[in-house]
Amino acid sequence: MTPIDLQANKEQGTLNIKWSDESATVIGFRDLRIDCRCAHCVDEQTGRRIIDPATVSEEIKIETMELVGNYAVRIRWSDDHDTGLYTWVHLKQIGRSI
Repeated sequence: MTPIDLQANKEQGTLNIKWSDESATVIGFRDLRIDCRCAHCVDEQTGRRIIDPATVSEEIKIETMELVGNYAVRIRWSDDHDTGLYTWVHLKQIGRSI
C-alpha cells in the first residue's frame, strides 16, 4: 500500500492521504506529531513514549515533507522536530486508530 497523493492541509491542520487502493486517510497534525516514533519521542530500549502529549501545541503545523525512499515521509514540524520517519504502514495504522 502506497500513497498516490500526500497533502498537508495547513488550514484544517490535517495530513490528507490518498492510497493506491483508492482509500483515503485524514490525520490531524497534532495526533501525527504525538505519534512520532523517533528516538527522541520513544525510548529505543523499552518502547515507552517519552514525548508528553501535553507539550505538543494544538497549533502544531507541518513545515515541510520529504519522501524517504519508497516507504516513508520525513516531516519537519513547526516546533523544529524533524527526526521522525512516518512509514506508509505507520500512517495507515494511525489512520485506523482515529
